[in-house]
Amino acid sequence: MLPRVAKPLLRLGNRHSAVLTYACVNCRSKFTDSRDHEELYPGHIPTSPIQKALLAVGSGVAALQDPYRHDMVAVLGETTGHLALVNLRDRMRNDPEGYVILTERPRIRLSTLDLQKMASLPEGSFGREYLTFLEDNHVTPDSRVDVKFVDNTELAYVMQRYREVHDLLHTLLGMPTNMLGEVTVKWFEAAQTGLPMCALGALLGPLRLNASRLQSLVTSLGPWAVRNGRQARCVFSVFYERRWEQSLEDLRGELNIQPPP
Repeated sequence: MLPRVAKPLLRLGNRHSAVLTYACVNCRSKFTDSRDHEELYPGHIPTSPIQKALLAVGSGVAALQDPYRHDMVAVLGETTGHLALVNLRDRMRNDPEGYVILTERPRIRLSTLDLQKMASLPEGSFGREYLTFLEDNHVTPDSRVDVKFVDNTELAYVMQRYREVHDLLHTLLGMPTNMLGEVTVKWFEAAQTGLPMCALGALLGPLRLNASRLQSLVTSLGPWAVRNGRQARCVFSVFYERRWEQSLEDLRGELNIQPPP
């Protein structure tokens, strides 16, 4: 059974991300019972521990070769993040606002955002600053792929929420989407979430920085990001969709996030 998995995984470095789905759909491990193959939510692909390990290795190699392969980064996060997701879920459950988020399970998509209303908000408001971030960096919340490999509906939502909050963190932290900005956000996320994927990005991302940006990360932005990631309130327990009119400065203060240096 394993050779049917190994051969497709060798191709993860190319552009055919569908190969990853092929590896999971076309192989079933004898170590799992029929219940493990039930689809828990739309798009869910049940996998055994062995399959998850193979996917983690294959996607990790592909992500190292090209950090902008967001599909591979997503698979790596889903197949290695179970314990961190449980911890994040528990933190959200123990927070009144986080509990509401877990109950209602809102999504941050273009279809759920009132862009005209956000554009009419005053400068300095969180919603206006977030919209400015999207426009300046030519990004969209719809670019976040759906979760596939997390075998628990609530944990799958926590992972989805993590992805959809990522651009909001850029806004909160005042970081652009260049490599230095992305690595800085990863340092914050690693300290805040404990997700192995974030720790790996925080560790290896600096290797792609030039000397001046690396110095800025190590001496200033990195320590600031780690410190704020550790001291801040759980950033996934905030119902951002109801905070657009709040000023960015006030929201940072509420979350115990210091302005960028």
